[in-house]
Amino acid sequence: MKGVMIQGTASDVGKSLIVTALCRMFANNGRKVVPFKSQNMSNNSYVTIDGKEIGRAQGIQAEAAKIEATVWMNPILLKPRSNQDSEIVYLGKSLKTLSGRGYRDTFYEKGLKVIKKSLDQLSSEYELVVIEGAGSPVEINLTDRELVNMKVAELADVPVILVADIDRGGVFASIVGTLELLEPEERQRVVGVIINKFRGDISLFEDGIHWLEKKTGIPVLGVLPYLENHMIDGEDSLSLNQQFSTSKKGNLDIAVIQLPYISNYSDLEPFLYEEDVSIRWVKQASEFGNPDAVIIPGTKSTMNDLKSIRDRKLDFLIQTHIENGGYVVGICGGYQILGEEIIDKAGSDTGIANSIEKGLGWIPGTTIFYEQKETVRAAGVYHENTGLVANRKLEGFEIHLGKTVLHKEGCSFLSLENGNEEGYFGSDGQIIGTYLHHLFHNDQWRNTWLNLIRKSKGLHTKETTHIREYKDKRYDQIAARMKEHLNFELLNDIIIKWCSK
Repeated sequence: MKGVMIQGTASDVGKSLIVTALCRMFANNGRKVVPFKSQNMSNNSYVTIDGKEIGRAQGIQAEAAKIEATVWMNPILLKPRSNQDSEIVYLGKSLKTLSGRGYRDTFYEKGLKVIKKSLDQLSSEYELVVIEGAGSPVEINLTDRELVNMKVAELADVPVILVADIDRGGVFASIVGTLELLEPEERQRVVGVIINKFRGDISLFEDGIHWLEKKTGIPVLGVLPYLENHMIDGEDSLSLNQQFSTSKKGNLDIAVIQLPYISNYSDLEPFLYEEDVSIRWVKQASEFGNPDAVIIPGTKSTMNDLKSIRDRKLDFLIQTHIENGGYVVGICGGYQILGEEIIDKAGSDTGIANSIEKGLGWIPGTTIFYEQKETVRAAGVYHENTGLVANRKLEGFEIHLGKTVLHKEGCSFLSLENGNEEGYFGSDGQIIGTYLHHLFHNDQWRNTWLNLIRKSKGLHTKETTHIREYKDKRYDQIAARMKEHLNFELLNDIIIKWCSK
């Protein structure tokens, strides 16, 4: 197999972004390239065209590679449901929920088998694979049964590029320390180093490059700049906190309830590029303030996160916010939380069959959790009773176990292409609930909703910000920017020579 693997000295060093950029670089060079990550741990997911679920990062990387995402690009997805347990999504479908110990003890051989099968499938369809590792390759307590780093490089027989984050400090120690902890045969596979997130004058780091190359005997393939607002969706909680912590101040204040088991927070990223919008996370009641709108996002554990909202006294603040005319949107689990009642019929949310919990009561509906998960891409138009512009198409995807039944007619949000009605639209849009992830990635809808809030505040409405058109251009811009600081020819030579060994 011809390819390369990007591993990191730690989590959140920029592996996903670098793989995304490399996919676009190779695609722009006319190569039939494909991304791959054997195992993801993230509640930020992506639904393929055939209704399967993979890690969000690989879906984005497939877009950058100019191909359609498939389950072979991420055969194992672990979605945390608690501090101990994760749902295993295997080839795009939910398999079971296991503890970390249970997964490690019982799943290793099955994991190896599907990783080999996926690599074989991709090698038969594509010319080049760019593989992303996870965390660090030298987690000593895990290396004997790991499925994400050097074992994958061995199975694919590809060279490894080690990435380190200079922005967090300790870059020399992290690189040298990682190399020292690798086994000799693993160390021989590392053929290059990339230093990521550099700020300032690169000439001031030239001595550091020379020292690293002399110390390790490995070439530094590039020192990549820190990229602000790159618009490439994040994958984990580290990305979440970093991305939204620098959110600007704007005339519109949107508060997002930070749930312990939040999922698909990429739903919120479009607001970062609206000039007059500030979006912020609310963990505690003291952080709530007086927002113009509240968003309750998706969750991997609806009833636990509903309890968390009540424990933090945020339910009373949401109630006061709505009573004072504030806007609220619940997405997926957030939609369920805003309803009247949640019944865990199959025990698929709590692990206890027939558990019942009262919701916040702002949407006239009951949610029932069944055993089978629904994952599907979806599209539709505004329901005729919303009073919004007819025939305005919205697209997104659904990932949920629960089904919500409304108790009132004529209050649905969308009419889907499959003939079903979806979601809730109440009080002229003041209260909205929906299962449609990436709702706000629909530029015209996002602008319609923000203009409702602007009007309620006596502000001028604004024209639509077309983020969707801009995003593909960003793939090219990021690839071009990174290519300026990367020895791309040497990387190509490394891949070719390794394959011909």
